[in-house]
Amino acid sequence: MSTANVHSLDQSPPVAAGTPGVADSRWLPDSSFDDAWHRIVLPGDTKERLARQAAATMLLRRDIPQSALPLHGIVLLAGLPGTGKTTVARGLASRVAASIANSRVAYIEIDPHELTSSSLGRSQRAVDELFNSTIMPVAEQHVTVVLLDEVETLATDRAGLSRDANPIDVHRATDAALTNLDRLAATCADVLIVATTNFDDAVDDAFISRADVVHRFPLPDTNARRAILEDTITAIDQQYPGAAKSLQDRRFDEVVAAGEGLDGRTLRKAVAAAAAMHPALNFDALTIDHLIAAITEAREFRQ
Repeated sequence: MSTANVHSLDQSPPVAAGTPGVADSRWLPDSSFDDAWHRIVLPGDTKERLARQAAATMLLRRDIPQSALPLHGIVLLAGLPGTGKTTVARGLASRVAASIANSRVAYIEIDPHELTSSSLGRSQRAVDELFNSTIMPVAEQHVTVVLLDEVETLATDRAGLSRDANPIDVHRATDAALTNLDRLAATCADVLIVATTNFDDAVDDAFISRADVVHRFPLPDTNARRAILEDTITAIDQQYPGAAKSLQDRRFDEVVAAGEGLDGRTLRKAVAAAAAMHPALNFDALTIDHLIAAITEAREFRQ
């Protein structure tokens, strides 16, 4: 279906705004997700490979019995904060939607923090309600992509729990999440779950074992840092011509080196901090010294 045809349909979201546990819901493909996806820098063909793997998972689940190929339709993206997991997850959802479906695809983004509670048993009920009353009805009617951001909140490692902070309820909530994921996988073949975590050690092993694809995001290497910095500075230059002259400075390699150990989000924010160093806020006057100073300060803050 063409983009024009998709936009001619009813534009009400798949899940109503304000539904408990739902942070966002829309129809895919989505150009804003695609634009952000293109700006994320990962090694080699990582993004394209992830898109192929996710699409293959969904296509194979349509045609091959789960007893022969136990796919759950789950992609797990793990890594430090700021490495692009959530942005890639949203872009992945949009890319998969464009590649496998001949109609619009439902997107549901879950905020698991809304589902947790200190009240005994309430988290379990909230998880059951989310799957049975929110996700399942949509998945039964549409190809659906669900984003579980910070999935360790919903599928906490039960083996590592102490007896503090009401672990019984955490156990029950994790049990409920796993049970509902199994039911969703068994009854709805056209569902993709994309989960992210900053702390993969905190994710229950049973959830990880259900993931068809697991990818761990590294901190950007030299080439990635260069690409991230160039992209950010170029974006500023488009609005404030002159900022990109710093890219031609022979000392730009020092800027790239100074960013070692920083994630992509921090590098982009450091460029903004560097642009703000001019006393008159002349963003077109961005210099190498500004960049090195801002990046060095960001790195020292994280040490």
